[in-house]
Amino acid sequence: MIPNHFSSLHNFLDAKADQYNRPSFIERDPISIPHRFSQKQDIEIMGFWAAVLAWGQRPVILKKSAQLVDLMDGTPYDFIRNHQESDLKRFLSFKHRTFNATDALYFLHFFRQYYQQYDSLEDAFLPHLSASLQPSPTVETGLIAFHDRFCGLTDFFPERTRKHIATPARNSSCKRLLMFLRWMVRQDDRGVDFGLWTRIQPSQLVMPIDVHVNRVARQLGLLIRPQTDWRAALELTETLRQFDPTDPVRYDFALFGLGVEGEL
Repeated sequence: MIPNHFSSLHNFLDAKADQYNRPSFIERDPISIPHRFSQKQDIEIMGFWAAVLAWGQRPVILKKSAQLVDLMDGTPYDFIRNHQESDLKRFLSFKHRTFNATDALYFLHFFRQYYQQYDSLEDAFLPHLSASLQPSPTVETGLIAFHDRFCGLTDFFPERTRKHIATPARNSSCKRLLMFLRWMVRQDDRGVDFGLWTRIQPSQLVMPIDVHVNRVARQLGLLIRPQTDWRAALELTETLRQFDPTDPVRYDFALFGLGVEGEL
């Protein structure tokens, strides 16, 4: 049951989610990078990488993500499967904030090893989500499993790269990974999110809390917890689940759009 003081917000947030969840949203957002592609694995690879790089100014994020596409000759999946050792030299000068060449080279190594065994990156997030008779209510255990798989793939994992892969086990808000999961999992006819993955359900998604969502959610009284951490992401998601239990993260469009456009 929606508390009385939230009732007036329901229609407002529905309208704003509808306003921003449309193709015009794509152009200035990091999701525009995977939208360059049609093959599932290309979308997964560049969706994941663009999400991981998504901090700072959006034009810079787009520029750096596009640079990675160029470094992989415009065909990420093919490059990852078939590159030679000499092809990796071109990544030695890549840098975005604290993400550097060491991180980029490990990402390439992880993708190559992973896609030799699996057809889709979805499997990496599945171990504790949909494999049991009673799926987890959220993606929390899947995020933990992904972190452990990513950071434990080989004996020479560069410890500095760990900071780029958040996990609820460290009480991180996991904003960038949650954004990536939204892109891959949410299914509607609006043309923004891809809905490529079907074994994780939209109802299991957790809200990614960036600076805009954080500010607007607090202004609207949707988020009370003072820290912006994993527990805050769960709190906000539970609040929004009262408005839409099957797809609470669709309100990401509303809160993010309100923040970016300065409507509040």
